[in-house]
Amino acid sequence: MAEVAAYHWVFLLIAAPCVGSFLGLVAARLPEGRAIVWSRSRCPHCDHVLGWLELVPVLSWVFQRGTCRACGHTLSWRYPAIELAALGIAIWSLAVTPGGLAWATAALGWSLLTLAIIDVRHLILPDEITLSLIPAGFAVTWILDSARLPHHAAGAVAGFLFVVILRWAYALVRGREGIGMGDAKLLAAAGAWVSWQGLPGIVLISAALALAGHIIWSALFERMELTREIPFGPYLAGGLWLTWLYGPITIGSQ
Repeated sequence: MAEVAAYHWVFLLIAAPCVGSFLGLVAARLPEGRAIVWSRSRCPHCDHVLGWLELVPVLSWVFQRGTCRACGHTLSWRYPAIELAALGIAIWSLAVTPGGLAWATAALGWSLLTLAIIDVRHLILPDEITLSLIPAGFAVTWILDSARLPHHAAGAVAGFLFVVILRWAYALVRGREGIGMGDAKLLAAAGAWVSWQGLPGIVLISAALALAGHIIWSALFERMELTREIPFGPYLAGGLWLTWLYGPITIGSQ
C-alpha cells in the first residue's frame, strides 16, 4: 500500500487526459442542460456513436487525423487541447504541491479550466461548479489546518460581498450590469480556498490578466469596444490558481 501511495503521481498523470476528455464533455453539455453521464458521446456532425477506440484521449484525434471515422468531417482541435491542458494542470500541481495535496490542486485546476471554457463560450459560470468549489475549499482547509477554517469562511463571505457591492456600484453609476453573479460565487469559492488574505491578490492578478488580454486581443484581432460584454471568469480562475499555488501577494518583508 505504501508503494502504491509513493507512486500516486503516476496515477494522476494517467488520469489527467481522461479527466480532460470528461471536462470537454461537461463544458459542451452542462450549459445546454444535456445529460452528461448517461448519454453516449457522438460525432457533432453525423451523430455517429463513438466507440472506445475513438475516445482515447489525444491519441484517437491524432490517429484519426482530426476527423470522424464515420463521416470524415473535421473534428475540433479543442478536444485534444482540453485533454492536454488537463495533463498540464496535473504536471503543474505535482511540481508545486506535495504528496496527496497534488490531487486536490489538480481537481481545483480542472474545475477552473472547465469554468473558463464555459464562460468564454457562453458567458456563464454554472452554479454546479462554482458552488461546489466552496465546500471543497473548506474540506481541504479542514484537512490541512482546521484552525484556519474561520479565515476561509470569512474569505468566502468577503469574496461574494465584494462582487455584489461592485456590481451595485457599477449599476448605480453606469445604469447597467457590469459583472455577473457567477463571478461573485467564483470569488466566494476563491475565499474558501485561499482565505480572506488571498482575495486582494486574486483581484489584482485577475485585473492585470484582463487588461493584458484586452490589449493582446485588440492588437492581434480587433479593437474591443468598452461596452462589449467579456467573460471575467477565466481571469478570476487564473488569479485563484496562481494564488493557491504560490500564496497571497505580500508587500515588503514579513
